[in-house]
This record gives sequence, C-alpha cells and structure tokens, in this order.
Amino acid sequence: MVDWTTLDSIIRDTIAPAAIETDKNAVFPRVAMTRLGEAGWLGLLSSAEVGGLGLSLNDAAKVIEKIAEACPTTAMVLCMHYCGSAAIEAFGRIEIRREIAAGRHLTTLAWSENGSRSHFWAPVSTARLVGDKVALDAEKSWVTSACEADSYVWTSKPLAAEGLSTIWYVSSSTAGLTMPKAFDGMGLRGNASSPIYAKAAMVSPSDQMGQDGAGFDIMMGTVLPVFAVLTASCSVGIIEALMQRTVGHVTSVRYQHTDSALADLPTIRAYIGKAKIRADMARALRDDTLAAIACGRADTMLRVLEVRVGCAETALEVGDVAMRVCGGAAFRKDVGVERYFRDSRAAAIMGPTSDVLFEFIGRATCGMDLFS
Repeated sequence: MVDWTTLDSIIRDTIAPAAIETDKNAVFPRVAMTRLGEAGWLGLLSSAEVGGLGLSLNDAAKVIEKIAEACPTTAMVLCMHYCGSAAIEAFGRIEIRREIAAGRHLTTLAWSENGSRSHFWAPVSTARLVGDKVALDAEKSWVTSACEADSYVWTSKPLAAEGLSTIWYVSSSTAGLTMPKAFDGMGLRGNASSPIYAKAAMVSPSDQMGQDGAGFDIMMGTVLPVFAVLTASCSVGIIEALMQRTVGHVTSVRYQHTDSALADLPTIRAYIGKAKIRADMARALRDDTLAAIACGRADTMLRVLEVRVGCAETALEVGDVAMRVCGGAAFRKDVGVERYFRDSRAAAIMGPTSDVLFEFIGRATCGMDLFS
C-alpha cells in the first residue's frame, strides 16, 4: 500500500516553502528530489521486482499535478525523470533500474538539439565506433536537470543501422560532456534546463537502449505517452494554482467606497467562469487520455498529441485571465499569480511545440501520415 500522505508532507514541508526561492534565484530543487527519492517517489514507475513502487501512469500524473500546484519547477524536474526512467525501466540495465527504484538516481531526457530544434525525433548528433567504445558528439539543448541528473537518456543518429535515431544511456559523469552555459530563463527557473555538449564522449556499446536505429519506436511507444500526459499534468497543476489564487484575490479584495468585492462585478465573474470551463476541459482531456492509454483505444495516439497541446494552451489562457482579472496586483510577487503565469509559458515551446502539435493533429485528423 502506497502512503500518499508522505507525498503531501513533502509538498507541504519542503517543496511549497522553497518554491519562491527556487524561482527567485533559479535554485535546482535538490532537497526536494532527495526527499522524494528517500520516500520512494523517484521509483514510482519502477517495477516491484527491482524495488520500485510499481505504480501506473495515472499515479504519476497525480503526483506531478499535486507538485505543480506548489512548484512547477520541481514538477518538471520530476516529470522528465519519470520520462527517462520509463525508458530505462524498459530498455536499461538492471543495476540502474535498481538505483532509480531505490531513489538514489535522478535521470532525464537529452533529446532536443540545436541542429533539429524542437524536432526531437530527428537528431543530428552522431555515434561512431572507436575501438571497443562508442563516441558521441552532440550539441543538446534544453536538457532539464543538466549537470544535476545522474544520467541522460540520449539520442543520436544510428550507429550503423537504418532509421532516424538510436537511444543511449549516458552517465552524467562521462568524460567529454560539458555545459556551455547555465539556465537563466523566464519561467521554471530552477529546472536547470541548459545545453549539454558532447565531444567524443565515450560510452559502452552495452549502453545502447534497444536496437540500433529503433529510437523512434522507443520515443513514440514508450516515452511519448509518459511525456505528453505528465507535461499536461504539470499544466493542469499550474491551472489549478492560478484558479485558486485568482479566486482568492477577487473574493477577498474589496472596494472600500462601495463595500463590495471584486467578485461582485459581473465582468470579473464572467472571466472566472470562462477560465473554470477551460480548466475543467483540460483536466477532462488529461483523464480521457489516461483512459485511452489504459485500454488501448483506437484514438490513443491522437489523444496523446492533443493532451499536451490542449493543456499547455489552456494554461496560457487561464494565466492571461488571472493577470487581467487580478490587475496590478497580479504583477506583485506576493499574490503569486505572476510566477505561475511565467511558468505556464514553457509547455507551449517545449519540443514538440504547440504549433508543431497543431499541425500533427491536423494531419492525423485528415488521415495523413504524421512524419512524411
């Protein structure tokens, strides 16, 4: 039996109190990750046979949503860990799986690249045999937990086979890896989403995950559903936090000369009502996507594409409403709206971007091949 109260206590006692400092000074949430690991939550998707919790994607979505309500930065770090751990659980070495299950190993994805931008499925980085080793050369961009994670689930062009990509397990201590600049962004400021470059970074052939050239199938079949649902859940958590803070503000702040609250204005209530409908629609889409994945529905891939962009765009819309409705107060740090407003912007530009996903969904709807 999983004790969900431990997660609640970590959020209450560790994650929430540190959220403002995490944002203000771009502090990586190391203490939170340590506590989550000690309590078993880093091993949520790890099977019981290696000591993990053996829970489902539904459970991971619940965890990410709850954490995102308190600190979206921490939620995104954990989200990318779950994405990487899903790949390692399916294709990685058992000793690494055990370390993740024990909460001693933080991983992440290293897919986006300067050369192919948000088209992560088509890496331009290379892998080549050098004696009994494989040399990786790459300019990775936007690597969440860069130089903070213990490993990267890494993509390159195939070593020798046909196909778009091959996936590798790369320890963060591998010689030849460098971080050219630290992350200093507008939102999700503590997630260390920096570039990682590889120059003849040597790994073992046994670090290959899956077959040479089969990276695309692993991306689409194993990682994309986890990535889409969990980034959507992060957006859902941000939406919930924005709604709570916005409603709290308009129901508590009063006009002294009329002794009425902001919420007494019909215009304010209309904005809140529209935002609430959009928030509920985003949550319903996320939950329906989980249901589609669980039973293998025919529309599963379409839902996976829709859920990421649907929840990301809704977070933008609700953030805009929050800033409008709360007025000048929304620009102040103490109200809390502006932090979530900034954090909400990230999902729409993470690869694949919202615009790319709109086009994919249009292709799917028209019966066209997605990647032709």
